[in-house]
Amino acid sequence: MTKKLFWFIGILAIIIIGIIVLKDVQQESAVIDYEDQPFLGEESAPVEIVEFGDYKCPHCKDFNDSIFPVINEELVKTGKAKFYFMNYAFIGPDSKTSAQFAETVYQELGNEKFWEFHHLLFANQVSESGQANLFTDEFLERVLAEVANPEETEQVMLSYTEGNGNAALEKDTSTANSLGIQSTPTIYINGKLFDGKSTDDLINMVEEASTKNE
Repeated sequence: MTKKLFWFIGILAIIIIGIIVLKDVQQESAVIDYEDQPFLGEESAPVEIVEFGDYKCPHCKDFNDSIFPVINEELVKTGKAKFYFMNYAFIGPDSKTSAQFAETVYQELGNEKFWEFHHLLFANQVSESGQANLFTDEFLERVLAEVANPEETEQVMLSYTEGNGNAALEKDTSTANSLGIQSTPTIYINGKLFDGKSTDDLINMVEEASTKNE
């Protein structure tokens, strides 16, 4: 009995280790659906970088202000990578409101206007007095009006009130949940979680991914 028990425990341990290893592999090579997602860069770029973010997240604002410009100059504009943004709107009601609105901007006005609005919204996350702005419908409309003409703004507002950005937000949320994302910004590079500590680490990970795709 003792010998049988020993072998049983050994086999069980192997199975458990196998499950853990398989889970790690799956997490390291997650399949992310990029269809109909806003992105910057060349369609043919070999590497996909995706940021899961929240427009109310101060760390996402910092990322957009200081790290994204480096990514854009060194990786996106050089054709090494495409950069995507997906919503993980978890902080509060303003998070979902702004995400739904931004998705509507993308649907109605296209990729270029989306990114203009995207960056401007982060720039307006905090008021000049240092207080967090409330992302009300009126506030979002004012921000959009800075990058869109009156007809475009009216078009977006009508679509937004009809809930046309909800499905896209739900898709992003489902993707984030399937990956186990719990904070923002969270970065994935070719389906692999970036857990580095610096911009250089991120650039190196993209370079490595690019080499593997050659």
